Formats: sequence, structure tokens, C-alpha cells
Amino acid sequence: MSGKLYIVPTPIGNLKDMTFRCIEVLKNVDIIACEDTRHTLKLLNFFGIKKKLISYYEHNKFHRGESLILHMKEGQNIALVSDAGMPGISDPGEDLVKLCIQEGVHVIALPGPCALVTGLVASGLDTGRFAFEGFLPMNKVGRKKRLEELQKETRTIIFYEAPHKLLRTLQDLLGFLGNRKLVLARELTKIHEEFLRTDIKSALETHFKDKRPKGEYVLLLEGEKEEKLIEKKSLEVDAVDLVEEVHLLMQKGLEKNEAIKQVAKKYDLKKREVYMKVVKGMGG
Repeated sequence: MSGKLYIVPTPIGNLKDMTFRCIEVLKNVDIIACEDTRHTLKLLNFFGIKKKLISYYEHNKFHRGESLILHMKEGQNIALVSDAGMPGISDPGEDLVKLCIQEGVHVIALPGPCALVTGLVASGLDTGRFAFEGFLPMNKVGRKKRLEELQKETRTIIFYEAPHKLLRTLQDLLGFLGNRKLVLARELTKIHEEFLRTDIKSALETHFKDKRPKGEYVLLLEGEKEEKLIEKKSLEVDAVDLVEEVHLLMQKGLEKNEAIKQVAKKYDLKKREVYMKVVKGMGG
């Protein structure tokens, strides 16, 4: 009988946040797959667990994933852990889960610590709807594209960021998304846990003016207000000559109705609204 893959979340700071069930699973599996064997060994020693450890991280995930699948098909149970929090969230555990499902290996996820949820519920921002973005791309093209996509996001937006990259990320957020309410959560569940509730501009110009960021951060950003989006949309449409756009499409060979339809879709307008402007502007 094939073994199983257990997704086992580990503490994001305070080791006492480990659940009884997670400890039990780690004691009973045959192998524990982890990012850093030295880091995981400290956790196991804290709970008196002795188990075979196999490293599984970003740069070995493909060949190591195949090896882990073979172990499970031979009947061994494997626990997947990350250095902190829920495996599969912004780490290569996602790929192992996909591989298991593809190979018909049973995947069991255990509930537990997760930095994005911990930061969100204590942020004071809207928790009803949120978008998790993880780490922003480092290359300029990918980063610019992602931030442009988020300009109209009305949900609370959550990012992860390392301390040495934080200031650049805040500058990019200010440049692309404008000044918004911001919560910076760091050292979650640890002795020096901190929540800075501010806005992007104040964080850059005041909080970090003479202070270097320390610790891993969860950034929680207020979503764009619906009324602001409506206002921006109105300004965008006012700045556009809808009649001219329809006329240009017709010059390219489109029928009037199809040209109106495309322009309406482009500016998220009702077709009749564009039609009336065109009739008035073209004189019928």
C-alpha cells in the first residue's frame, strides 16, 4: 500500500504553537522532508523526536521530489515541513503536493501556524476579502507587471518581504499604488513581536528614516477604495475621445456596432452609453 504525504505546519516563532497532532505525525512518519535539516533538527530536539531527515528545497525540488515519491510508493509515510509556517505557501512544497496528486499519492494537510493569517487578523485592516501576493518578483519587468495588476485591487493585499529588501518594496508600492494604510508585522509570535500601523509614506519618511528594518516582515496593505476607482475611471473616460476611437476602428474595417462594442469593453462602459456618444458625435 502506498504511503502518504503529510503537510505539517511548524511554528513561525513560538515553539509552543506546535499542535499535538503535528507532534504525533512527526513522531510516527518514516521520513521528514524539510528545507534546512539543521533548523528542523532544533524543532525535533525540542519535542524529543528522532527521525530521518531529507532536505527538500527550491534548488533540489525536482530530483528530490521524484525520490520522495518512490519512498511513498514503497509504503513509507513522509511529513513535509518548512522552516516556519505552512508548507506550500511561498515555498517549493507546492510542487511536491502537485507531484503527489499527479502520481496518485494521498496528501493530508494539517492545520496550524501561518504568518499571513496571523498578521491579517491582528492588522485592523479588512479581513473579509484579501489577496496574498507572497514575495514580489525581483526582476524589473515582472515586478512592474505585478504592481500594475494590483493598482485596481480593492481587497487587502498581503506580501512577505525580507528586511534587506523592505525599503525598495515600500518605495515601489508608493510609486505604483500611491499612499495607503499599511501594517508592517514582524517577529510574529516571538518575544519582540511588533505591529506598525501607519501608511507607506510615513513608514519610509519617519519610521525607517534612521532605522534599519530587522526580521522577516508581513506587509498588509489597504486595498483601493471603490469610490476612488470610479473616480479614476470617470477621469480616464473623460480624457478619451470615444468617437475618435470608434472612428479609428471603423477605418480598420470594423462595422460600427462591433467598433462600439470593443470600445465599450475597453473602458468598461455600457455599449448603449458609447453608442449615444458616437451617434451624437458622428451625427447619426
